[in-house]
Amino acid sequence: MDHQPVCAIGAHFADLPDPRIERAKRHDPLAIVTIALCAVICGADSWVEVERFGRAKRSWLETMLPLPNGIPSHDTFGRVFAALDPVAFEAAFLGWVQALVTTTDGAVVAIDGKTLRRSHDRTHGRAPLHLVSAWATANRVVLGQVAADDHSNEITAIPVLLDTLRLAGTVVTIDAMGCQRAIAAQIVAGGGDYVLALKVNHATLHDLVRHHFASTDGDARHRTVAKDHGRLEVRSCRATDDPAVLAWLDPAQAWPGLRSIAAVTGERRSGETITAETRYYLTSLPADPEQIGTAVRAHWGIENGLHWVLDVAFREDDSRVRSGHAAENFAVLRHIALTLVRRETTAKVGVKAKRLMCGWDETYLAKVLTT
Repeated sequence: MDHQPVCAIGAHFADLPDPRIERAKRHDPLAIVTIALCAVICGADSWVEVERFGRAKRSWLETMLPLPNGIPSHDTFGRVFAALDPVAFEAAFLGWVQALVTTTDGAVVAIDGKTLRRSHDRTHGRAPLHLVSAWATANRVVLGQVAADDHSNEITAIPVLLDTLRLAGTVVTIDAMGCQRAIAAQIVAGGGDYVLALKVNHATLHDLVRHHFASTDGDARHRTVAKDHGRLEVRSCRATDDPAVLAWLDPAQAWPGLRSIAAVTGERRSGETITAETRYYLTSLPADPEQIGTAVRAHWGIENGLHWVLDVAFREDDSRVRSGHAAENFAVLRHIALTLVRRETTAKVGVKAKRLMCGWDETYLAKVLTT
């Protein structure tokens, strides 16, 4: 039987190195990856569920995939993904996404980390997996991910992730862990701009920036007001690129490309209760408070647009996939599934409902795979 590629991403994953020895290769590696992806799109959260999906959909899968030995067992899925090189898998994912997504000048790319809480393995002394992801805020897709040993090692993971991205023309936003001179230099060298959150990990500089904004009202500012779930949210951004201020803050010009500093205040009003928080930023952007404020708000969106969806719609924090490289590779499957589901826009329902629809309706699943 002539089989058609199940979806366009097949070409990007066709050359994945097969980790199995020759005599153990009863199933086509691309078929294994494709079945696992389809299963995850349809709601599978474990290798047992992936196998059950494959058996339930075998006749449909056989129209698109070579399956001479039937559906692989859950043990086979687990062994293959535990042994599969995560760097190669992530590289294939990145190649697919970059072919899919075109970032325009000024596009915000948010870098942030997330710990997969139940991916730890106490028996083998393995801590929970911590992933650092790059999120295209306008396209709402993951552009890449790198595993870090833990949250404290984001400093070493971020440069590796940046090396995989097309930075030219983008605005890269990173929380305080990534507020490092070397990271700023890497972004500028790649043709991008940065907005880096400044906190007590640079205590002296943080205090100086805070002192500046506390002692003057003459900076450029931009303010927005919005209602959300019965709350009134007021956001304001102040920014300055005064050369005297920058020389006072950074006399040795140690921060590559630094053009301005900013203070972003978020105020929430609910009834008589008012809460406010101000955060401070170093940026290579000019002192345009509207542009800087927009970039900061876009960065905050990674929590709702990516992390929250992975937790609620994909139950990522409940996942117990943990053997070898399986947790990291399963995370890539979730990112691919999320991207495909979001690209299909005819069904006006949420991600979780679309996953259910894919499981119920093979025609809709095929549409999601090929959109």
